[in-house]
Amino acid sequence: MPIRIHQSDRLCVQDFFPDPHFTKPAADSIGPVIVRRAEHTLSRSHIAAPALKVLYRLKAANYQAFLVGGGVRDVLLGLQPKDFDVATNALPEQVRATFSNCRLIGRRFRLAHVHFGGHIVEVATFRGAGEQGDDAVLVDERGRVLRDNVYGSLEEDAWRRDFTVNALYYSIEDFSIHDYVGGMADLQNRVLRLIGDPWTRYREDPVRMLRAVRFAAKLGFSLEAHTAQALRELSGLLTDISPARLYDECLKLFLGGHAAQTFTLLREHGLFAYLFPATESVIRREGEQGPTARLLLQAMVNSDQRIAEGRSVTPAFLFAALGWGPLREVLDECIQAGMSMAQARVEAIQRAEAAMPVLPPRRFRTPMQEIWQLQPRFEFTTAKRAKA
Repeated sequence: MPIRIHQSDRLCVQDFFPDPHFTKPAADSIGPVIVRRAEHTLSRSHIAAPALKVLYRLKAANYQAFLVGGGVRDVLLGLQPKDFDVATNALPEQVRATFSNCRLIGRRFRLAHVHFGGHIVEVATFRGAGEQGDDAVLVDERGRVLRDNVYGSLEEDAWRRDFTVNALYYSIEDFSIHDYVGGMADLQNRVLRLIGDPWTRYREDPVRMLRAVRFAAKLGFSLEAHTAQALRELSGLLTDISPARLYDECLKLFLGGHAAQTFTLLREHGLFAYLFPATESVIRREGEQGPTARLLLQAMVNSDQRIAEGRSVTPAFLFAALGWGPLREVLDECIQAGMSMAQARVEAIQRAEAAMPVLPPRRFRTPMQEIWQLQPRFEFTTAKRAKA
């Protein structure tokens, strides 16, 4: 049954974890660290034109407007941002009234998408804590957030974000960066730290565990001790996530150009076993230098290389590699039981798919199956020639 969270409840949850390693707001917060324009490297020339238009139009309409998230983080690290997100005190309906090319999306988190041709700028209203009529934060009995359309101040929004390095706000007013959570220090130290108590934050949304690994792999950051410890302890929460959402997250994990390191970190922190349990079991039986682990790592390296060269990687190849180890074991078992190669392939494919909690949609599943069918045929033909 969903639970309604009140402001007093939030404070009690935070105070329950007094460990100084946890990132949490001070009761008598005196505001952010302000990094003046002369003290940082983010310039308007780094920001995509559509995002600048959104920032300036919100400012002209007398709303607060900040660039926030990965766009700020990546520019400060000297990377090329994929997109730029905007945070504002304007409510979603006010954002829509300000932009004729705006569409509101989402129920769980209400967002505004401002369209510029094929480019979309995501605009989010500052999130708050507490209760606002029927818009209170709702969580289930395990602490997972079901709905969160409570709006608040800039500072409240900062404490609601996931990682400190993603909670840096670039002001279009004076081009300064506002840091409420120590994100600049973590950026300089190359540390990925979850805001708040990691055990609570992962329970709110278990996908944050996958995001932690993805960002650590992408940025080459180390995970802060408690952020990492909670990963392994709560990894089983991934079973609560829908297959469709896990599929989307797997694409981000493995098709972002850092698949090899992501694969290593997922296994190191116990998450891979809940995404692909049958494959993890095969790797454990064969050992870290066994054929399945080596094939997967090589597939990830090849994918990263293709992406670095600007070439595409199909999810069919990715999932064929991820499911190959269990399929090969079933195939060997079926052949030893006396099945023909054709029968063994059909049986192995069916059982391999049944053992995968995460599967691609049909348009990729068919070519994935074709890859599987070709591989054992090649091995079988090679074996016959070798005997001849």
